[in-house]
Amino acid sequence: MAEYDYDLIIIGAGPGGYVGAIRAAQLGLKTACVESRETLGGTCLNVGCIPSKALLHGSEKFAEAASGALARYGVKLGKVELDLGVLQADKADAVKGLTGGIEFLFKKNKVDWLKGCGTFKDAHTIEVAGKAYTAKNVVIATGSSVTPLPGVAVDNDKGVIVDSTGALALAKVPAHMVVIGGGVIGLEMGSVWRRLGAKVTVVEFLDQLLPGMDMDVRKEAAKIFKKQGMEIRLGTKVTGASVKGKKATLTLEPAKGGAAETLEADCVLVAIGRRPHTEGLGLDTIGLALNARGQIEIDHDFRTKVDGVWAIGDCVPGPMLAHKAEDEGIAVAENIAGLTGIVNHDVIPGVVYTNPEFAGVGLTEEQAKERGEIKVGKFPMMANSRAKTNHEPDGFVKVIADAKTDKVLGVWAIASVAGTMIAEAALAMEFGATSEDIAYTCHAHPTHSEAMKEAAMGVTGKPIHI
Repeated sequence: MAEYDYDLIIIGAGPGGYVGAIRAAQLGLKTACVESRETLGGTCLNVGCIPSKALLHGSEKFAEAASGALARYGVKLGKVELDLGVLQADKADAVKGLTGGIEFLFKKNKVDWLKGCGTFKDAHTIEVAGKAYTAKNVVIATGSSVTPLPGVAVDNDKGVIVDSTGALALAKVPAHMVVIGGGVIGLEMGSVWRRLGAKVTVVEFLDQLLPGMDMDVRKEAAKIFKKQGMEIRLGTKVTGASVKGKKATLTLEPAKGGAAETLEADCVLVAIGRRPHTEGLGLDTIGLALNARGQIEIDHDFRTKVDGVWAIGDCVPGPMLAHKAEDEGIAVAENIAGLTGIVNHDVIPGVVYTNPEFAGVGLTEEQAKERGEIKVGKFPMMANSRAKTNHEPDGFVKVIADAKTDKVLGVWAIASVAGTMIAEAALAMEFGATSEDIAYTCHAHPTHSEAMKEAAMGVTGKPIHI
């Protein structure tokens, strides 16, 4: 009889967990994945990245038709109406297809799905739905959940004060939506409902939107969203909320202190961030304490301080991004299988999937300046032939390089396809490229990506088209 039921049990079937489970199985490890949801894929596929992109894409199509923007291409339309039920059904279809796809991949790779919540009985024993399973190694990949805001109680079923899950499932377009938090989730969901007809007010505690991104990008973001009709309230904090019937009243005050005021809304989206989800795991049973931010500390190989227990994704330090978790899932599986799994945490791109998209990888200009002398090249999208032809003038590409070595330290972009463009920058940085390497790489014409080449040329002061 085998000493353990499994070589590896992964707790959580989000992007980190399911990818790690498949990779481990490919490497010959007997693997199980614990998941309590009815479908695999975690927050990302069920109530995060994927459904939000379906609504973003659909709302863009609606806005393009409803605004009359298609007329310039000779597309003449009559009255344009929104059928929100159909849009929501399209979103559900995307989610169903992708979550079902993971279930298929589990079967194909012989990964067992243990349905229920996993709790540690000891470092090698996990209890799921009243049954104990043993494993030589256990990976915690439980992800994150919405950070609550004191004084603002979320009730997704009621639909007045909601979190990101509730904002994805509204049954009708609110007349006035207030978004608390000017980060990625708030701006993506705010832009969906703005395009579908809501008045949207974004309330952000800090003095600029999109914390963590390059300051040029953050300032430009505020201009772009204002131009799109969103009201942006920076340097403002929400101190409380009350709900009466189908209306919410928020109490606001300046972040630096001052007179309070009230703001009424039909829907309030609380989007102030996410926090590691570790409740119910029984970490105290195995002597695993959380750090001050509620995260599980790991070493370079994703080991926790408890032998045989590893952790990846949103519940460990680093950016809470699906692709970061996926890479860590592959790396931890390889480490457990005796290979060398590495994630370069200095080169993890981040994208905001609004229209235009905002993307970045590596250091901001502010961070780079703190480390030494730099050179910066910046190229506007309005001077890019493809963007100009497509009537997509907003944005720029910015390349930051070390002044002495010319090594690329960071790249930031605002463009309709910035999320796809940033992959080139990430690849260049992974290979230790200089700005000259990008500048002398032939880019297809006409493409948005030529702006990357021109920005790189700008580092040494020689872009062609401006």
